[in-house]
Amino acid sequence: MSSAVLDSAPSIGQPIGPLIREWRNRRRRSQLELSNESGISTRHLSFVETGRSRPSRDMVLRIADQLEVPLRERNTLLLAAGYAPAYDERTLEADDMSAIREALDLILTGYQPFPALVVDRDWNLIQANDAVTPLLADVAPELLEGPVNVLRLSLHPDGMSSRIINLAEWRGHLLDRLAREHAVTGSARTKALHDELLGYPGGITHAPPDGRIAVPMRLRTEAGELSFISTVTTFGTAVDISVAELTVEAFLPADAATAAALRS
Repeated sequence: MSSAVLDSAPSIGQPIGPLIREWRNRRRRSQLELSNESGISTRHLSFVETGRSRPSRDMVLRIADQLEVPLRERNTLLLAAGYAPAYDERTLEADDMSAIREALDLILTGYQPFPALVVDRDWNLIQANDAVTPLLADVAPELLEGPVNVLRLSLHPDGMSSRIINLAEWRGHLLDRLAREHAVTGSARTKALHDELLGYPGGITHAPPDGRIAVPMRLRTEAGELSFISTVTTFGTAVDISVAELTVEAFLPADAATAAALRS
């Protein structure tokens, strides 16, 4: 078991009061709303935010729960208040993570012959099924050296971008998604990745839905044009940081021709 690596935008040495106020503002909640939801008096919450009062460990966790603070950042709040972290961060190779490894294998295998992969919070590739490999044709070898960032792989000029037919639309979708993730987590690494991808060529469009179900990724391949829609799976009851930050993303056929090509 390893200790959590704290990644939030505020520094670890920042006092607990400003951190709580920052998360409250990020969630657009007033002191009155948060105090009612957390069972804390508005006066006490105000004293905590201004540093006149130190919150108890239970209060920090209650506030973090109401503000939907990610587990990694909850540890940051606890440390800022002078308490030990509450959430562990294991590696997937740890003995007590066997159930998680088996669950991931089951999910990835179940999606075959459709591509599916597992990423961490920073979009680094953790695991993938065999259907992903054919999609990486012509990708520069250096982009496949670890850690492999799947968004960089997708949008980098030497990655998949030259074969993404609706690149500007797909870029707009991914960059919007990253921006929303940064708003939720406050992660400095998420912001840095967003800024890096924003600097890549390819344009950005936000085409109207025009009756579509979802934004597809349309990919030019040796088998012809393939069109995918993505789905996301997470561990909803995780209390370990590593597990809570894992995402399984599957790319399912958006039309019958893509389904037939993948099955063949």
